[in-house]
Amino acid sequence: MAQRKKIVLVGMSGGVDSSVATALFKAEGYEVIGVMMKIWDGRSLPPEKSSHSCYGPGEIEDEKDARKIADYLGIPFYVFDLAEQYNSQVLKPFCEEYLCGRTPNPCVICNHKMKFGLLAQKASEAGIKFDYFATGHYARNEYDPRRKRWILKKGIDEKKDQSYFLYHLSQEQLSRTLFPLGSYRKEKVRELAREFGLEVARKKESQDFISGSDYSVLFEGNYEPGPILDESGKQLGVHKGIIFYTIGQRKGLGISSREPLYVSRIDPKRNAIIVSPMKSLLSRGLIAEQLNWIAVSKPEKPLRVKAKIRQQHSPADATLTLIEDDKVKLEFDHPQSAITPGQAVVFYQDDEVLGGGTIQAGIRE
Repeated sequence: MAQRKKIVLVGMSGGVDSSVATALFKAEGYEVIGVMMKIWDGRSLPPEKSSHSCYGPGEIEDEKDARKIADYLGIPFYVFDLAEQYNSQVLKPFCEEYLCGRTPNPCVICNHKMKFGLLAQKASEAGIKFDYFATGHYARNEYDPRRKRWILKKGIDEKKDQSYFLYHLSQEQLSRTLFPLGSYRKEKVRELAREFGLEVARKKESQDFISGSDYSVLFEGNYEPGPILDESGKQLGVHKGIIFYTIGQRKGLGISSREPLYVSRIDPKRNAIIVSPMKSLLSRGLIAEQLNWIAVSKPEKPLRVKAKIRQQHSPADATLTLIEDDKVKLEFDHPQSAITPGQAVVFYQDDEVLGGGTIQAGIRE
């Protein structure tokens, strides 16, 4: 009796990465089903540039591209409208965090709750049967029988590695997920797109969450100008709303001073932006909560790690200590600049993701 083909449900976006992932599974003999989630609710947004944003009207064209790829490959394709859930689970918390003076990462929330959570769940509820869920992320995962845990690893292309955005995936999610692009470099993926004859081979990648990173439309005017203060409390200028600023920012402050000044703190109670010299942005450590562990269970003793405090940050050597059930202290070997409350911090050992959490505060000298 012939063995049943494994069925892979691929989260498609209409871009080159997810399209190549889909084509690879088809070429390898899997039964492949394409699925896409609609998250834009139709609201007016800033004009998009040459590439589409994750959230916005470009979604309409992206859906057409994904459907064309599915038709070309001869696979079923389904679209689920999850705009309402995206609003409640991603956009609303995102806005609430910004209004509290924090800088959240919507991609981390979206991956955990939407792409790898609700999208796969909705497909199952619709009667679509599948063995694995897959995406075009540049990451790798494997099962370690010694630790009896699923392990998340960096993609081999350091420039494209997306493991930072996936640290919140659960063991259950990792157990049924495939990342076919984790062992490829971006240049090879573009080459494969051409070899497969995919129309999207030259399509530009989404760069922003929202075009131009202008989030103001999401707040519907729920912000107001306030003072820009130096460390002594002296007013240097007026900001246009705390949602437009983040820790470490220098451009767009509209102030003059003898030395360069950067946003060092956001005070939502006073609706104030505090600016300081660069040296004041340095922190010797941080506190993180809302933790998720992947390669290890909760650490019983201090661990040596490399930590990324933002996606484009070079991993920094640090000592991690669990100080409460859901709180860690991270002490860096060398002070790090612009540690930002609300952002994700991800802990690595070699190419493995140990886990990560949400930055609550930096620890200054």
